[in-house]
Amino acid sequence: MSLDDLKAGEPCRECQKGKLYPVKKAGTLVRFVGMAPLAAKIYEMEKLRCNLCGEVFTAKPPDNLGSEKYDETAGAIIATLKYGSGVPFYRIEKLQESMGVPLPASTQWDIMENAANLIHPAYRELIRQAAQGNVIHNDDTPMKILELVKEVNEKSSRTGMFTTGMMSIVEDRKIALFFTGQKHAGENMTDLLKQRQVELEPPIQMCDALSRNVPKELDTILANCLVHGRRNFVDVAANFPEETAHVIDQIALVYKNDETAKEQNLSPQERFLLHQRESAPVMKNLKQWLSEQIEQKKTEPNSGLGKAISYMLKHWDPLTLFLRVPGAPLDNNICEQTLKKAILHRKNSLFYKTEHGAFIGDMFMSLIHTCNLGGVNPFDYLVALQKNSSEVFKNPGNWMPWNYQAGIPVNDS
Repeated sequence: MSLDDLKAGEPCRECQKGKLYPVKKAGTLVRFVGMAPLAAKIYEMEKLRCNLCGEVFTAKPPDNLGSEKYDETAGAIIATLKYGSGVPFYRIEKLQESMGVPLPASTQWDIMENAANLIHPAYRELIRQAAQGNVIHNDDTPMKILELVKEVNEKSSRTGMFTTGMMSIVEDRKIALFFTGQKHAGENMTDLLKQRQVELEPPIQMCDALSRNVPKELDTILANCLVHGRRNFVDVAANFPEETAHVIDQIALVYKNDETAKEQNLSPQERFLLHQRESAPVMKNLKQWLSEQIEQKKTEPNSGLGKAISYMLKHWDPLTLFLRVPGAPLDNNICEQTLKKAILHRKNSLFYKTEHGAFIGDMFMSLIHTCNLGGVNPFDYLVALQKNSSEVFKNPGNWMPWNYQAGIPVNDS
């Protein structure tokens, strides 16, 4: 907004001596306006009928109105609410109804399905690019699909159902993926790595020590989560305060070194050298201490402390991969944080009805969370994908969250 009665270069009306000049930073005002998540406009077009021939003449709608009842922003906001913020369809339905703009849950699903039909090549391209990652985290959380529950009851086949969360680090980019079904994390990792370029070295895989997290057919450089090992000692700290405090303090030194590497913005190689110099002696002494507890019978092997020690010693090599391979992470925290998206959905919506619904949920959840990780507005991204669907199908690689804005036509931006 500009001043109506003053312009730059004019004399000051207060002192009558100085001249006005523009201030670089303009003053700003922010006003929030409440409304329903989805708004609707009703256009009444005048109609005239000839009393002789019966011909009806109808006024034309506005030129920019479009032909669809629900435009691209409708699909984007519903997806962002349900798969980004965990708001179920029925809650959106109740909210819309209370705001005087009814939108049934079944209609919301139809909008989601139509939007998915327009953007799914971007999801498949996201998976392909994630397969090329240097480091890939993975983990599982339970998730129910009603359609599969019925099949399991009838056929007595595998009963487990999961959402696998993956976090792929491709250079300096983070890609989040979700896969829901009866496959566990290791099987989903196998499917992902089948899309990896053959000339690339095996990726570093970070997960907990469950065997089902590791792919059976393809190789990875396995790293296990140090936080999982630490957690075993935290759980028994009340019964073994001195011993657990020693272990926790030693692991804290390793994390302090890793935090130093982050603060100094060290490269993977520089971080690796820092850990070899500072963390390797700590971990060597810790392993020796752990071994002495068992070998010298200072700790009962079947006690809680003994089991925590046994876990650390059994998985020592993957737990300390960061001391041997540049770029290896210390823990799987970033993947567990990613899985909170799926857990939020489970908490509020309880289940998926069909495998098709689970696929659509995984698609939107993956695209939305990848946007969040990269500081990209997921609403704007989903709108752009729908508006430029034909280009997304032709060149999905140009429509990733980190580069899609370059492909938006000037009149749409």
